[in-house]
Amino acid sequence: MSSNIPVLTLDGPSGVGKGTVCLLVAKKLGWHILDSGSLYRLLALSAGDNVDLGNVSQLAGLARDMQIEYVTSGGALGIYLRGENVSEAIRTEATGVLASKIAAIPEVRQALLDKQKAFAQAPGLVADGRDMGTTVFPEAALKIFLTASAEERAKRRYKQLKEKGVSANLSQLTVELQERDERDSTRSASPLLAADDAIVIDTSTLSIDEVCAQVMQLVEQRFKLKV
Repeated sequence: MSSNIPVLTLDGPSGVGKGTVCLLVAKKLGWHILDSGSLYRLLALSAGDNVDLGNVSQLAGLARDMQIEYVTSGGALGIYLRGENVSEAIRTEATGVLASKIAAIPEVRQALLDKQKAFAQAPGLVADGRDMGTTVFPEAALKIFLTASAEERAKRRYKQLKEKGVSANLSQLTVELQERDERDSTRSASPLLAADDAIVIDTSTLSIDEVCAQVMQLVEQRFKLKV
């Protein structure tokens, strides 16, 4: 990553709002966006039934060769693979299961690490994930870690599911988020942790607009921008 390219990392646990904040901030700044959470699903979609998971070199090569583009349009993030919009296709259960298996392969993780670093291009990058500020862009000039209580994040997820007509149990969602937080923060590879120099913002009582306002203020201060 060129030291001349400004990079903002937005890390945090599931349901904290970082994806939405990342999208809105990137649009305001006119910067590129990286949705790191989609990468393993994209690789799983690329691999499909044609790649042997035991063939590590083939998987790593496929990871390096993926042509990925993120496009912000109409308040949503479009995810494109080889020019095709796969925003919905990567969200299937089958793709998620395969992505989980692929993510456990060190050689694939390294290939995708290099892929993520390549997204740092002018005029700047907003990177959304769990280890952007600690592993992928440790030299980023501005690192922000968004957090919120498991209870609040569960309420947000519950509301999203209900709006989609999907039945959900609030208590169960809370437990699942707490269990995922534990797994993510204690795993050996790129654990979910705030970088030592990250600015932590608790979004529990904040609206998306209020979080964005805080982030934009920090961006203007750190990068000497007038937006």
